[in-house]
Amino acid sequence: METNFSVGLNAVIVAVTGESPRVLTVQGVETGFVADSEAVALPFGPLDPIRDRTMEKGVRGWVREQTSLELGYVEQLYTFGDKDRDPVGSEGAPRVLSVAYLALVREEALAGNCNAQWLDCYDLLQWEDWRSGRPRVIDERIIPSLSDWAERASTRSARAARKERVAIAFGLDGAEWDGEKVLERYELLYEAGLVCEAMRGTPPEPIGAGIPERHELGRCMVLDHRRMLATALGRLRGKIKYRPVVFELLAPTFTLLQLQRVVEALAGVRLHKQNFRRLVDRGGLVEGTGLLDDHTGGRPAELFHFRREVLRERSAPGVGLPGGTKIARM
Repeated sequence: METNFSVGLNAVIVAVTGESPRVLTVQGVETGFVADSEAVALPFGPLDPIRDRTMEKGVRGWVREQTSLELGYVEQLYTFGDKDRDPVGSEGAPRVLSVAYLALVREEALAGNCNAQWLDCYDLLQWEDWRSGRPRVIDERIIPSLSDWAERASTRSARAARKERVAIAFGLDGAEWDGEKVLERYELLYEAGLVCEAMRGTPPEPIGAGIPERHELGRCMVLDHRRMLATALGRLRGKIKYRPVVFELLAPTFTLLQLQRVVEALAGVRLHKQNFRRLVDRGGLVEGTGLLDDHTGGRPAELFHFRREVLRERSAPGVGLPGGTKIARM
């Protein structure tokens, strides 16, 4: 039987500006892969099997064309190939496989042939930012909605299974909040019909009376691009524990507070200043330059740079993160 499919390339491009984790998005992409060309999307385009010697070169080319950005650090993230990725696609259209890449950059001005813009990751995944405490959206909207969804399961065992999934994903009933479970939380919200992307395919179960509109849970993206972002954020939160990827987001020299703020922005939690500095010092990740930053708004702070020697000295040179957080019962 003949297989009818095409291959797309996506880029989840992350920067941290100030204390904001940012993702690069585009609009008006005309590639044939998306029905709504006005929706916010990640930079993407089809793989050209003749022009693109590798998929990474292909994604770098699409990003350059759409945003004028030259990528530095890039790693393959995941391949997305669910059958109904584009639920409004025409009958008999090719099945689209998308190979997503994660890129880390420092934010800069954009050009290109699309309306490229940087968006705060937590405008898209608002329940993931705990830096000011537990997000209100969890208690006010997510937990009531998921509780209603769990209760509407058809059998007692199905209800128990749903409640357990919610507890594990959102740190309820004695379970800890795991910052790396970003994708699991998004997919649970999708399955329960609580995000706008779930409204494009098969209609989800109706939510209970008084529950807010689905599309209000974070900003919507085309296709499964928000799922890609969730995958990337979870990958980053795990990776900063054992790889020095965070330094790709910093200038060559930086203060320890700037380093801490970047880690906090990605992790979505605040870190204890002295504990964080002990972790960094113990890991041999940075060394002082002997220079001072006079633009701190207070006492000048010493500037540091990343010690590349640590890559030879340690097999897992990450910065480490604190343990999980527990939330009240459903």
